[in-house]
Amino acid sequence: MSAAGWFIVLLALVLANVPFLNQRLFALVPVRLSAPTGRKAAKKSAWIRIGELIVLYFVVGALGFMLEARAGNRFDQGWQFYAVTFSLFIVLAFPGFTYQYLVKRR
Repeated sequence: MSAAGWFIVLLALVLANVPFLNQRLFALVPVRLSAPTGRKAAKKSAWIRIGELIVLYFVVGALGFMLEARAGNRFDQGWQFYAVTFSLFIVLAFPGFTYQYLVKRR
C-alpha cells in the first residue's frame, strides 16, 4: 500500500473518533447545549454525533478520491465499495464510542 493509502486510513481513524472525543461540532464550532439539571455540562446528542460521523465519512472519501485522481488511476466504484468503507469507518469509530458511552467516570 502506498503512503497516500496509509494516510487515508490514519485520517479515517482520527476523523471517525472526532465526534465522540469532544462536545464541539466537528471539533471546531462550540454548540450551545442546555444542561437539564444545571449541575453537569450538557453533551451533544447521539443524532448530532451520527450526523458528524456521516459528514466526516464523505470528507475522507473526497480526499481519497482526490489523491486517487492525482495518481492518475481513478476507478469507478459500485455500491458495495461504499457499504464496505462506511462499515469500516464505523468500526474505526469504536474507540471513541467506547470512551464516550461505555467508560464510567467518577
